[in-house]
Amino acid sequence: MVRTVETPVEVARADRRPNDAWSVMERFYAAEAEYVAAGGYGKADYGQVAAHLDPEVVLYQAPGLPFTGTGAWRGRDGMERFLAVFSETWESMEFLEQEHWGDGNTVVVRNRVRFRARATGREVEALILQLITVRDGRMLECRPFYWDPAAVTEACATSTGA
Repeated sequence: MVRTVETPVEVARADRRPNDAWSVMERFYAAEAEYVAAGGYGKADYGQVAAHLDPEVVLYQAPGLPFTGTGAWRGRDGMERFLAVFSETWESMEFLEQEHWGDGNTVVVRNRVRFRARATGREVEALILQLITVRDGRMLECRPFYWDPAAVTEACATSTGA
């Protein structure tokens, strides 16, 4: 699969929006949801997601969720591996509500998201707080905090012991 990664200026020019942290994240969330809905790795165009990521991006995930892996996903390739696992876990994700606070390079986002698990078809609404830093119009670091990780895990469980 061929990927194209646009520069932050090209992304902003195409969207006619600024490159502050919130604007970058709005575009990232839209690309992420589209990627997951299209089936993820091998089925969707990762270039649309990667366009919003700094080459040195790091995603820190808390342990214990079905898609967190080792906890730190580094670089665009690491984010692609994370999204492969994430899109294997979730069939869809819908942002129901978002609030944000921050300045040009840092934003805190409160997301209320509805996920549908691929394995079970169950839906779960999750509150997720994310601390995000942006460099040169691209996400550099993301630290998500799930309000109820047990509910997220339960939606994915195919048996009571999973």
